[in-house]
Amino acid sequence: MMKVAFVLLFAAYAYGCGAPSYQPLMSRVVNGEDARPYSWPWQISLQYLTSSGYFHTCGGTLLSPNWVMTAGHCIGPRTYRVVLGEYDLTKEEGYEQIRSVEKIVVHPNWNENCLSCGNDIAMIKLASPADLNDKVQPSCVPQSGEIAPNNDPCYITGWGRIYSGGPAASKLQQALLPVVGHDICSSSDWWGSSVRMTMICAGGDIRSGCHGDSGGPLNCKGADGKWYVQGVTSFVSVQGCNTIKKPTVFTRTSSFTDWIADTMLQY
Repeated sequence: MMKVAFVLLFAAYAYGCGAPSYQPLMSRVVNGEDARPYSWPWQISLQYLTSSGYFHTCGGTLLSPNWVMTAGHCIGPRTYRVVLGEYDLTKEEGYEQIRSVEKIVVHPNWNENCLSCGNDIAMIKLASPADLNDKVQPSCVPQSGEIAPNNDPCYITGWGRIYSGGPAASKLQQALLPVVGHDICSSSDWWGSSVRMTMICAGGDIRSGCHGDSGGPLNCKGADGKWYVQGVTSFVSVQGCNTIKKPTVFTRTSSFTDWIADTMLQY
């Protein structure tokens, strides 16, 4: 525990965390909206190489200059790169930082054939550290075991599809997704046993993550006024992204704090 606290506190105090230079828009738009540029400075775009170039596939969260957190299901046998300081995927705005990947560590208990089994988390070590500035900053990591309360007003961010089957967003989107407590989310008419204690639910009405948001953060403001990445976007209902009583399900970051710190130390 002391090792975990040391690693994550060192990252937080050495570089600062969860305190964007450009304050996010705290609106109540339910279907999502364009985020204020660079107001979520830990949001990254994970991109993979094709014969015609790199394409966005998932989101992720910068935790320290060298490390990004994303979802296990975002990783496959591809060549990846990480883009920090990104806002509009269709433009070069001059603030982007492109980093190749030195190492990817997928949680050892992640099973690609069983999404609801949990452990949908991976860590990416950058080949060279990010240059921290007003547009690229790390998020804070919650303490091990911390539980975000029911109805906590958190925000999902990403470049996912605007609605099921719809176009992917070009500008970074944000949507208010209040946390749904585990006792509610795991009830039979919600997600039932598909949701484990190592997961966190948020949304559940017309607000939702969607394809392309995977791996990105669930951003929740702490009592200290800083932003914490309480979740890693994992899955939505097969019935569609915006399904009543089927909130977006995230990997609960605080269930993996020890593993995150161990990974950062080991590699």
